[in-house]
Amino acid sequence: MACHRYDQPNSRREFLSRAGAGFGAVALSGLAGENLIAADGRAPNPVAAKIPHRLGNAKNVIWLFMEGGPSHLDLFDPKPLLNKLAGESLPDSFERPVTAMGEVNSPLLESKREWAQHGESGLWISDWLPNHAKIADELCVIRSCVSDGINHAGGVCQMNTGSVFGGRPSLGSWISYGLGTENQSLPGFVVIKDSNSMIVNGTRCWGSGFIPAVHQGVLLEGGDQPIANLNNPKGTTDQRQRKKLDFINKLNRKHLLGRESNTDLDARIRSYELAFRMQAEAPEAIDLESEPEHIKKLYGIDDKDTQIYGRQCLMARRLVERGVRFIQLYHGAGSKWDSHSKMEENHTRLCRNVDVPIVGLLSDLKQRGLLDETLVIWGGEFGRTPMSEKGDGRDHNPTGFTMWMAGGGVKGGQTIGSTDELGLYAREDKMHVHDIHSTIMAMLGLDHTEVVYMHKGRPERVDLNEGHVHEGIVSGV
Repeated sequence: MACHRYDQPNSRREFLSRAGAGFGAVALSGLAGENLIAADGRAPNPVAAKIPHRLGNAKNVIWLFMEGGPSHLDLFDPKPLLNKLAGESLPDSFERPVTAMGEVNSPLLESKREWAQHGESGLWISDWLPNHAKIADELCVIRSCVSDGINHAGGVCQMNTGSVFGGRPSLGSWISYGLGTENQSLPGFVVIKDSNSMIVNGTRCWGSGFIPAVHQGVLLEGGDQPIANLNNPKGTTDQRQRKKLDFINKLNRKHLLGRESNTDLDARIRSYELAFRMQAEAPEAIDLESEPEHIKKLYGIDDKDTQIYGRQCLMARRLVERGVRFIQLYHGAGSKWDSHSKMEENHTRLCRNVDVPIVGLLSDLKQRGLLDETLVIWGGEFGRTPMSEKGDGRDHNPTGFTMWMAGGGVKGGQTIGSTDELGLYAREDKMHVHDIHSTIMAMLGLDHTEVVYMHKGRPERVDLNEGHVHEGIVSGV
């Protein structure tokens, strides 16, 4: 069967740029008011906005990544039998899982949560996320997620790249490769952490792997200067900075000759140009102080417990407004959602941190008419086991856990799939990480089987040729 290579012209924009010595792109550039071909005569801008395979509801993605593995059993997947059998061993009818700590025969740990159904849909949400009741009808809760990573390194890596081993492109990079970005003065793929703690696997989580380096994510740090070195050095004018940049690029372009396959060098050249353009637009984009007080309060920025994640969520909304394609917000950087012990203390604090900001984000997107075109995703690298660890904690559980999606054309107020009566294994409508990635691509209008990059003679895809789109999550797929 013939393979459709995505790195051949797949849009009218690309066709005009490559055909007829690129003269078609000159006309298009004039009509669109865009610089589609670099001034130095290089190939068309690889991050220019591209036409998707089909009309997708979503144009942007905000991924709320809870690093460490939140407990689905205490948040979105109530299990009455778990409390009934608390203190007993896992029934013999259950296969003994292999977890991060090896085979576990610890007694079952009860969930101390109070549960209630919310919204017209009657979605089950625990008292750890009381404000989520306001957005229940926006959420599509997927209770049957499955991963292959039993530890944080493999789990975080697979949730971001599709593989438990590092080196492959991240989902954000694939989406940048497939769709480009609508704003050439800001990065198309942005990552924001809630602390200076190291995320498991570090930059590999938002790296571009073997696809061109220009598609990798850009990390924004916390504090007063999220983007390092954004402002000119003291005493340096824009004109002087422009001349300095032109000279550096001249040297880089000369060095690039004969080394065109080195995508890191090409990305470096383009990053200098992006950095110069960002100096004009980025300061306004990240200026949260310009927001009215009632919006800051909506995100919980007036509360010390919710301030940090509230600022991240508000930043995400501002970036979406300005055309940034993929934004990933890490909460609990350094695997803080990991709760091998002191589950109550750990999750009480972390849920308190994110409950108001997440609800504020969805509410704000909706009131601005942005939720229909912004896909919001929540989840970690895996869930937690029903068995106890250290008496008051839970171990890693990649065999059945919960994520949710909202906006971007998602059918809200529904639950997809299920786990067994103790929440250990996904039983109905399993969604592997590959299926999750494929479905996200579909909601953006991309056919994941057609977004292909030829690497060492092999056609590579985001789903490693294993994913399937879940048609029940969104209409029109």
